[in-house]
Amino acid sequence: MNIAIIGTTGLPASYGGFETLAENLVEYLGGQYQFTVYCSSSKRVGRPNKYKNADLVYIPLQANGVQSTPYDILSIFKALSSADVLLILGVSGCICLPFVKVFSKKKVIAHIDGLEWQREKWGHSAKKFLKLSEKYAVKYADIIIADNPAIKKYVETEYQKDSVLIEYGGDHVMPEKEDGYDKKEEWPLSFPRKSYAVKVCRIEPENNVHLVLDAFSKSKSMPLLMIGNWSYSSYGRNLQKKYKNMDNIELLDPVYDKDQLYLLRSNAAIYVHGHSAGGTNPSLVEAMYLGLPIISYDVQYNRETTRNSALYFSSLDELLNILNELEKDSLPRLGSAMKDIALKCYKWKIIADKFSRLFDPPVSG
Repeated sequence: MNIAIIGTTGLPASYGGFETLAENLVEYLGGQYQFTVYCSSSKRVGRPNKYKNADLVYIPLQANGVQSTPYDILSIFKALSSADVLLILGVSGCICLPFVKVFSKKKVIAHIDGLEWQREKWGHSAKKFLKLSEKYAVKYADIIIADNPAIKKYVETEYQKDSVLIEYGGDHVMPEKEDGYDKKEEWPLSFPRKSYAVKVCRIEPENNVHLVLDAFSKSKSMPLLMIGNWSYSSYGRNLQKKYKNMDNIELLDPVYDKDQLYLLRSNAAIYVHGHSAGGTNPSLVEAMYLGLPIISYDVQYNRETTRNSALYFSSLDELLNILNELEKDSLPRLGSAMKDIALKCYKWKIIADKFSRLFDPPVSG
């Protein structure tokens, strides 16, 4: 059976939760299925035809931004000629599903991710388009995947339709290697190990970057390392200019080297998660698997992911109170609670098995 994976920048995974999902499905299920992964040619060097157990097909468009919708639509129509199952990650290309279903009986599985149309970065017209795409995804796909119980409940309430809950894995992350960065001069930060908080995210208002930076600039209880795409928007550039010279805050551009990123995260004392939109966020799951205590923005998605066992804030004052009253001897206990949840719920073998049950039986068309 051929499974087409649509909606990622491609493989190997270098950025983003959907790419990591695609890589692990290929890794764990490659012996059972033939995978075809659709890739953006603009993001791939060398453009190999295969990766592990997957065939790679290149689309001459960007997978993100304004070209994301035509990128997904072109991938969908290319996949119809050879795939038995279309796994569509994200909803923007699902605007074409009413037409697809007229001509094909191929099984379509749509992973609706978070509620993309709610994100602040989109204008009014974009939000209306994404909401319509979400509606078509739910109406015309054979199976809907929700990555968070809150998203599953939303689909049931908004569309009176059931969905399948499948979250993300986190056990692909690795703590730093014991034989690396042992010398003091090789440690890349000015902060000592296990002394700082870390946050990794896209620099967008919905991730409450401004709130987190403001709190740490006022608290001084613990330094902060924040990693993100500062130059992408005026919002990021302005924040970088305001906070880049503070002694207790260090701002880094995106870190794509996985070993380096694992090093910086696994040596943190706390992970701060400011996301206010979306579903189960991959970076949060990864931090939990690393056993980091979590301070999270207080929305239902994050409470579901952390099983109500993290520390939560919804305002500057609440975050300041958490930071100022944090008992450092309680951090190992908080971190262990996050690790236990991750080991039980967020392992890729478990996730892959759930996807496998959706792929079978094959649907001819």
